[in-house]
Amino acid sequence: MFGLEKKKNKPFEFDLEKELKSSKRKKEVLTICEERTKQLKEALREGKASENFDQCGIIMQGYAALEKVVKKAST
Repeated sequence: MFGLEKKKNKPFEFDLEKELKSSKRKKEVLTICEERTKQLKEALREGKASENFDQCGIIMQGYAALEKVVKKAST
């Protein structure tokens, strides 16, 4: 009464969760992450990114975290 009744609110969804509901987009994101981590690993092994070694490591950790989030969001 007078605005005190309980309203059923939907649980909050992030934009990424909404975007990953389609399996096609989810696969695209996962393949992009895998490709870029492979590129970074190759660059680090060959010594191309020796001056940016720390930054490349941080970026690789970010891609690994994104993969985990994408996999968890789908389950």
